[in-house]
Amino acid sequence: MNEPSPLSRAGSMIKLPDPVQSPWVALGRRILAAASILLGTVLLVYLDREGYRDSQHPGETIGLLEAFYYTTVTLSTTGYGDIVPATDQARLVNALVITPARIAFLVLLIGTTLEVLASQGREMFRVARWRKNMRDHIVIIGYGTKGRSAALTLVKNGHARESIVVVDPSSTALVEAHADGFAVITGDATRRQILTSADVAEARQVIVTTNQDATNVLATLTVRQLNPEVQIVAAVREEDNVPLMKQSGADSVITTAETVGRLLGLSTLSPDLGDVMEDLLTSGAGLEVAERDILLSEVGMQPQRVSDQVIAVVRDEKTHHYYDPVVTQLARGDRLIVVRPSQERPWAPRPGTHVDEDYAQDA
Repeated sequence: MNEPSPLSRAGSMIKLPDPVQSPWVALGRRILAAASILLGTVLLVYLDREGYRDSQHPGETIGLLEAFYYTTVTLSTTGYGDIVPATDQARLVNALVITPARIAFLVLLIGTTLEVLASQGREMFRVARWRKNMRDHIVIIGYGTKGRSAALTLVKNGHARESIVVVDPSSTALVEAHADGFAVITGDATRRQILTSADVAEARQVIVTTNQDATNVLATLTVRQLNPEVQIVAAVREEDNVPLMKQSGADSVITTAETVGRLLGLSTLSPDLGDVMEDLLTSGAGLEVAERDILLSEVGMQPQRVSDQVIAVVRDEKTHHYYDPVVTQLARGDRLIVVRPSQERPWAPRPGTHVDEDYAQDA
């Protein structure tokens, strides 16, 4: 007998975020529907009480209590036979109205089981569709404070939540990532099977940010083996581990402890400078550091003359400071790393969004 592939076995670990819905709302709807069927049927039987016969009280017309009793046993079972429809009208109402109501009532009683089975089928379909459409996505390994901040920063800068996949073994991370609208692979990111479940081989970028440097190194090695071309951005806690992380295959390495220490030092020496640095690192408010394409009107200009504050120029996949003689004049194909308002202001329009005659004349 053929064994299931590692990918299919790992499929059960994939959890896609569910639409937000209170369980109490769903339960309340079911109770309301069941009560409506019950009360509606009781009213129907009571209004037609002349057409029913009670074997316990021959010759007497059934009352409201008997109508309620008959309805409950009829909707929940096939009845006990002590109260029966005796006229053609009552039998017709039972066949056309009460019997369908009984079916609906029973479906509501077993609705929890049916919903579980249906939700499992829907989840399998959603995962299959997710796998089919998942290409050029971003995988975030570790969903602690750093991983969550990275994911939300990507979303604020235009990345769709559906294009981000979280890998983390923690149940807490699963809950938080789902609350943020991200798909989650639950498992150890140092295992090939888990990273294969996240389709790392098809990913465009991978962010590695667990709380352990050793785990980050192993995860980076495994990612690089699965996808030699993917861009890997990794975090380490200690500066001494930066060379090891780069040897493992990381393209960019962020030293969290050193970076926080520098910010603390700057804030101590100059609170104003610390505030500006914090502003630059906070997405969506004040200033931001961004990378953008050069505009046609900016070709041939000096970096200092661009309306955005240029701090670096990327040319031929190499980054140059704005004062580097190599980039004295901007050229086609350059990319600019700039400081600009995080939101466009009337007095500080984004280049390329408005016609600027001065740019055209300079070009």
